[in-house]
Amino acid sequence: MSKWPLGVFASIDAGLGVNLDVAHELKVPTIHLHAPQKSSRTPERAKEFLKQLAEREIEISCVFAGFEGESYADIPTVTETVGLVPAATRAERVVELKEIADFAKLLGVDVVGLHIGFVPHDTSSPVYAEILAVTRDVCSHLKANGQALHLETGQEPADTLLQFLKDTGCDNLFINFDPANMILYGVGEPLPALETLGDYVRSIHCKDATWSDKPGETWGAEMPLGQGDVNMAAYLQTLDKIGYTGPLTIEREIPQEPERQKAEIGRALQLLNDLKQGATA
Repeated sequence: MSKWPLGVFASIDAGLGVNLDVAHELKVPTIHLHAPQKSSRTPERAKEFLKQLAEREIEISCVFAGFEGESYADIPTVTETVGLVPAATRAERVVELKEIADFAKLLGVDVVGLHIGFVPHDTSSPVYAEILAVTRDVCSHLKANGQALHLETGQEPADTLLQFLKDTGCDNLFINFDPANMILYGVGEPLPALETLGDYVRSIHCKDATWSDKPGETWGAEMPLGQGDVNMAAYLQTLDKIGYTGPLTIEREIPQEPERQKAEIGRALQLLNDLKQGATA
């Protein structure tokens, strides 16, 4: 596949991404797939889904895990509910993450993505050590499957995330870089962060946002691509600088407004096609 194929987030069953027919209409060759519900994670459904993908000439570049009970209502709620950090749900989510990885293997996908949650900034914290251990356990399972784990940026400043990656010692642990999340969570300017993390960036999202007036305390606002503070032209130039050649996967999760979602993704695809021409010129 050529450099920077375009993609979107998609879902098999009810989810935040567009359905496969919309992805096909938008003529994208790649998708990030929201992991389907447990009842759909079967060998039979995997075969059905692979047939649908082949008919539409679409490849999955990453299966993204999500868990029941996660909420992105506000930053404190994310801290309490998202990923593998919350202690009350950690054990069952680790089991489910491994099940999702096994389903991804049935689909022939060698990358699983995840919002791990708010990793403590204090590396001497007992919780930090616990999350290191859990991450190593998950990466070991994935490695046996021939898979890598991509942690999505957002909750940590770049230097904190970089330290965490190094501390795990896992050679199949990388980053899914989302520039808008750096802004939404108020954790740092995205383009310098992309350069800092460049050696670990193996998948990315194309998403845009504006800063909150209280960064780190309240949410910024997600925006249609090109209308926020990321600077998409500079984003692609920085991706080129760090040597990233993989898919440019658009994330625009407004499933409650499917027509608007489709239209905004369509405009985002056009913007990226235009910017691709100049990013490496």
